Amino acid sequence: MPRFFESFCSKSEKLINACFTRIRALLNKASAFLFSLHKRLKKIKRVRHIEAFGYYYYRLWTKSKYRALIFKILKEKVKPAWEKFNLLNSLFYWASLLMYRLGFNKQGDFLAGAMQEKSGLNRHVFYRYLLKELFLYFFVAFLFFFFIFFVNQILLIIQKILEKKVPLWDVIRLMTYALPSIIAQSAPFATLVGFLMCLGRLVSENEVLIFRASGQSYASILAPVIILGGIISLGSFFVNDYLLPLGTIKYNKLYRSILASNPAVELEPNSVKKTVDKTLVIGDVKGDNVSDLIFFDTGSDGQQRIVVADESKVKKASDPGVLMTLEMNNAAVMLFDKSHRDKYDLLTSDVMNLNVFESSISATSQKVSPREMTSWDLHKQIKAFESIEGHSKKQLNSYKLEYNKKFSLPFGSIFFAFLALPLALLFGKHNGQTIGLIIGIVICVLYWTVMVLGQIFGNRGGLNGFWVMWAPNIIITVTAGIFYSRLAGK
Repeated sequence: MPRFFESFCSKSEKLINACFTRIRALLNKASAFLFSLHKRLKKIKRVRHIEAFGYYYYRLWTKSKYRALIFKILKEKVKPAWEKFNLLNSLFYWASLLMYRLGFNKQGDFLAGAMQEKSGLNRHVFYRYLLKELFLYFFVAFLFFFFIFFVNQILLIIQKILEKKVPLWDVIRLMTYALPSIIAQSAPFATLVGFLMCLGRLVSENEVLIFRASGQSYASILAPVIILGGIISLGSFFVNDYLLPLGTIKYNKLYRSILASNPAVELEPNSVKKTVDKTLVIGDVKGDNVSDLIFFDTGSDGQQRIVVADESKVKKASDPGVLMTLEMNNAAVMLFDKSHRDKYDLLTSDVMNLNVFESSISATSQKVSPREMTSWDLHKQIKAFESIEGHSKKQLNSYKLEYNKKFSLPFGSIFFAFLALPLALLFGKHNGQTIGLIIGIVICVLYWTVMVLGQIFGNRGGLNGFWVMWAPNIIITVTAGIFYSRLAGK
């Protein structure tokens, strides 16, 4: 197998280089032709404007004898060929030609007959039907999960921002930048639920029985399921690895600009807000006025501070790096020393200004988070951390968790597709569509719970990022293997 792979790579590289050489030569000829055409057009005095140039060639085209010939070829040759065209057959045919060209005749013979049954029946009709049905149910399930995540994660946040009188256009941009995360989360779950509903309907309506009676094996039914699951995984990976970091960067940048113009967005009434190194207990918030504010802080010298104020007013910061300035009325500051818990200092003031820095708010930090990186950036960052002596294991593990999540969540679609077929065959004999919906939602909830718990234990307990993130997919694979063995026994 390694020799075959090495030979395949070397021959493919030679073929690709030859193709690029031909393309480069064609481009050079095309550029030379355009340059000579440009010179000729300059010599033609009658063609002074581009409109006249276009009309001139339009008249030549309408009166040309080749026009009727071209339309005849399109009607008699191209149109019938296009109507008979099939994507799956063409892909396998082109792949077999490539193998023959590279010298791999056995692989070429296999690909040439891959879509053909022993009886002579072409398999593309069966695959096309299954792929169409699976995609339709996947699309419906995707809209269902997209709506749930959209309402749960975005609309509730946007509602709080709108209450702070943020411009509507900025709110729409925030929603747009948050969409990649919703798409990345919805695709794997939609694959499971959609495939279960589709295959369950086929089982309950005896269509799978008809497939089996016509000579199709379970492997033939599984093939389009895995193919579509793989395509969904690749699309979801692109969204998760490229669009999600890009959207997160844009979201945080816009959110910081909103906070700079309206700092009160960060303050929610009657809540406790924990930042990187501070804790705020917030009372009522009316516009820019905040009542009953308690501020817990630890200074650079290790002293613990508690700041209490009756009434405070939120002001825009003028200094760089400062998120907001709190003008506190009737403020009191208590300073504690860790070494002497029984002693403290008390300071009171009628008016006091307290600056809240951007670095103290995690959501507005200028530092690039693992969520804002692609898998390639995360891989380089992990290697850089491992090369540093005395690195923070907790921070390194957070990068490993995010790196493995980049792959485990989107490629969960393949594992879900692998699980969907035996579940539908075993439990979808009666009301397969409804049973598939119920079983799919239950499995999605369990999968999401295991993934969230894994992230929590990975961040707090330092568990291995690979096993924590891939544990749900491993469980799905083992469960599917058990169901397949039970199916084989029947």
